[in-house]
Amino acid sequence: MDPDTEVESILRQEREDDEDDEEEKKKHQRPPSSYGSMKSDSEEEEEEECDEESGQAFFPPLPVVLPGSSTHGGTGLQMIRSESPETLYTMTTQQTKPPGAVVIDTRSSDLGDLSENDEEDMDEVLVTHSPEPPEPVEFDEAMQTDENSQPGRLHPEQDLPHIFRSVQGVLSGLTPEELYKFKVWFYQWEPAITLQQVMDGDLLDFVDRIMEILGQDRALLHTISSLEQVNKKEEAEELKKKCKRALMRFQLKQYLIRKHQVIREGVVRAGRQNMLDTIYVQPHISTCGYGGIDPSHLFLQQPPSPVQVPSPDTYVDLNNLFRLQKPDGQPVRTVVTTGIPGIGMSVSVGKFALDWSELRANKDLQFIIKLSFRTFWYLRTKNPLPSKKPEMSVMEIIEYFHKECKDTTFLEEEDCKFLIIMDALDCYQAPLDWENAPVINDNHTPAHPDVLIVNIIRGTVLRGARVWVLGRRAAVSQIPPRFVDAVTEIQGFSDEMIDEYLTKRFDGDLPTKIIAHYKRVPMLRILARQPFVSWMVATVFERCFRYRGYGEHPPRLTPFYVSILIVQINRRLQFYYGKGENELKWSTDDKNLVTKMGKMALKMLERNKSVFVEDDLKEYGLKLTEVAVYSGVVTELPAASADGRRTFCFIHYTFQEFIAAVYVFTLFRLENRNVLDSGLLQMPKIFTSKDQTKSAAGLVQCALERTLNAPLGQYDMFLRFLCGMLSPDCHHNQMSGCLFSRNSPKVSGLDEAQRLLEQTIQNAEENNRDRVENLKECLREMIQEDE
Repeated sequence: MDPDTEVESILRQEREDDEDDEEEKKKHQRPPSSYGSMKSDSEEEEEEECDEESGQAFFPPLPVVLPGSSTHGGTGLQMIRSESPETLYTMTTQQTKPPGAVVIDTRSSDLGDLSENDEEDMDEVLVTHSPEPPEPVEFDEAMQTDENSQPGRLHPEQDLPHIFRSVQGVLSGLTPEELYKFKVWFYQWEPAITLQQVMDGDLLDFVDRIMEILGQDRALLHTISSLEQVNKKEEAEELKKKCKRALMRFQLKQYLIRKHQVIREGVVRAGRQNMLDTIYVQPHISTCGYGGIDPSHLFLQQPPSPVQVPSPDTYVDLNNLFRLQKPDGQPVRTVVTTGIPGIGMSVSVGKFALDWSELRANKDLQFIIKLSFRTFWYLRTKNPLPSKKPEMSVMEIIEYFHKECKDTTFLEEEDCKFLIIMDALDCYQAPLDWENAPVINDNHTPAHPDVLIVNIIRGTVLRGARVWVLGRRAAVSQIPPRFVDAVTEIQGFSDEMIDEYLTKRFDGDLPTKIIAHYKRVPMLRILARQPFVSWMVATVFERCFRYRGYGEHPPRLTPFYVSILIVQINRRLQFYYGKGENELKWSTDDKNLVTKMGKMALKMLERNKSVFVEDDLKEYGLKLTEVAVYSGVVTELPAASADGRRTFCFIHYTFQEFIAAVYVFTLFRLENRNVLDSGLLQMPKIFTSKDQTKSAAGLVQCALERTLNAPLGQYDMFLRFLCGMLSPDCHHNQMSGCLFSRNSPKVSGLDEAQRLLEQTIQNAEENNRDRVENLKECLREMIQEDE
C-alpha cells in the first residue's frame, strides 16, 4: 500500500470512530424537558447556531470542570434547561457555561418521537446519572443589594438552592420502582400538577418542575408527606432534618397569614370580610414623636397648649423599622412604636407580618414570633401550661404557643436573626420592676412572666432576637430609655391617604360619593386623619348610600364623636376586662369614668387648658391608668412639664370639647341640673317655663352666653356638640344602653331651643358675623339636617 493510500485509510477510520462516538452520545443524551422553553424562535435558532459553533470548537475534546457539580465535574458537558420564573437553576446553567463546552439542549420536544428502548435507557440514566444542581451564581459587586436594603436575603438553609438539593438528594436514593410509586402518590394528592409533568424527564426535571409549579414550601411539604405515605419514613425524616429551618419558617408564616390576611374591623360580618393587602394604606410613621396629636382645629390655629408635629423627613417606611441604625451605626435591636388610640398599631403589625410571610420584605429575618403582652397576661392569670408551675422559661412559652419551635436550637444561636413582636403593652396590667428584676442569661431558666418580659426587652434572653414593642404611650413610657434603641410614632393619614383608603375599600362610584360627602364638614375631614375614624366614615356612609339614598345633606359631626366614645369604652371592656361581644353593658363605674372625665374637660375649657397632669386626675377622683391607658380617649405627651411631671391630653382638642358637652348634657338629662347656669342670666321672653334654666332652651341659652362672651374658638365647638347631644338621634338612639338606660324618655322642649338658636342667628348677623356660620352648624346638629 502506497503512503497516500495508507494516510487516507487512517483518516477514514478516524471519521468512522467519531460517528460511532456520536451514536453513543445520543443514547445517553438527557430526555427533553416537558414544560418547554420560554424563549422565542429566533432566540432558539441563534442558540442552535452557537451550539454548532461550540461543538466544532470543542474538537478535540478537553476536560472542563462544571462549576457547582461534584459528581460530573470532568464531563465537559453543560445542559441548557428551560427558563423558569421560579427556580434559579435554569438561569444559572446558562450563566455558568464554560468556554468551549459541549452543550446538550434538553428543552421540550415531541415525546411521541421517543421509542420504548429510548425510554428504558432514559430511566436508567434517571437515577444514577442526574447531576447535582449548580451553585447559585454570585452577582457582580455592582448588582449586589446592600445588606440593609429590602427585601433582604433568605438564610441559605431557607433558600431555594438548599431545598432543591435536599429534595433531590433524598429522592436519588430511591430505586426506580420506589421512585415511580412515589411519583404516582405525589400526583394523586396534588391537583396542581399533571401526570405528564410528574412522569416526564429525569429526577432533576421532576424536582425543578415541582419547585416551579408548587413553590419551594409546598413542594417540600408534599414531598415529605408523599414519602411517608409510601413507607419511606426514614427518607422523610432525613428530609425534615435537612430542611428543618425552612419548615419552621413556613409554619410560622402560615400562622401569621391565617391571623392577619383578613382584617377584622368592628363586628365581623359573614361574607363581608376585607383582605388586609387590598385595603391597607400605610400611615405616616415618624422617628421623632411629639405625642401624635393633630393640632388642626376649625377655629384655633393651635390648642391652648401648643403641639409640635414631626417633619416629613423623619418619616420611615413600616418595613424599614429594623433597618434603622443607632447613633454608633449599629443596627437597632429594640424598637418601640406608639401612637394615640385608634391610630392603627394592630393593623401595622399585621401588615408587617404579612409582608414578611409572603417574602415581600425583611426576608433576612429568619423567623417572626408573635408574643403579645395579652399572651403574657393570660399566662400570668390563667397558667395554662401543662406543668402548672408559677414560673416558666421563655422557650417553654414559645413552644407552648408555637409548636413548630419545639426541639429546635435555632433561637438560641446568637447569629440567628429573628423578630419577637410584643404588642399591646397596655394590656399587661401588672407593674414591671425594671431596676430590680433578676437577670436571666439562659433561655431555659424558669421565671415569673414579669421577670421574663423585663429580660426579653433587656436583651439578656433571646440574644439574637430583634424586639418590637407596641403600646399606648402611657404604657410604653415606663420602659427605661437605655433598653430602647429607637422610638417611632404612628402619625395617621394625610388627606390624600384618606381618599386612597376609601377608594381601595369600595368599587364603582361609591368612593367618589363618600369622599365628596364627608369633605363637606371640615372638622370631620380633620378627624378622619385617624385611620379608625376613616374606617368609621367608610362604614357609616356605605350603609347610608347603599340603603337610604343618602347624600342630600352634609353629615353631622356629633354622631361620629358619640360613636368614637362608645367604641373606645367597649374596647376598654373587651381588652382590659375580658368582656365578650355580648357582655358590653356599661356599669356604673364605666358611666362615672365618662362623666368625671367630662367634668375635668369642662374645667379645663374654663381655664383655657388642653394639658393636664396626674394631680388633676386625683382632683376629680380618677385613676391615671384608667384614664391615660384604658379609656382610649386620652394619651400621654412625651414632653414632661416644667417640674418634670408626666403630661396628658385628649386624643384631639375637639374631643375635650365634646366630652365636656357630654358631661353637661348627662347631668341635665339624668339629674335635671344645668351646670352652666351662673344664676345671673336674663332669659329671653320666648321662654314659657317657670324654671327656665332647667329646660333644653335654658341649657342652650347658658351655653350661648358663654360662647358669645368668650374669644372665638374657646366654646364654639363645645356649643355645637351640646346642640348635637340634644338631638334624639344622639342621646336616644346612639347612647341608649350605654350612658343612658333604654327606657329613658327623650329630651323635651327642643322646639323652644330651636327657636332660640334661630333668633340668635338673626341677631348675630348684625352684631357677631364671625359667629353666624357656627351658629347655623349648631342648629343643623340639633335637628340633624339642613335648616
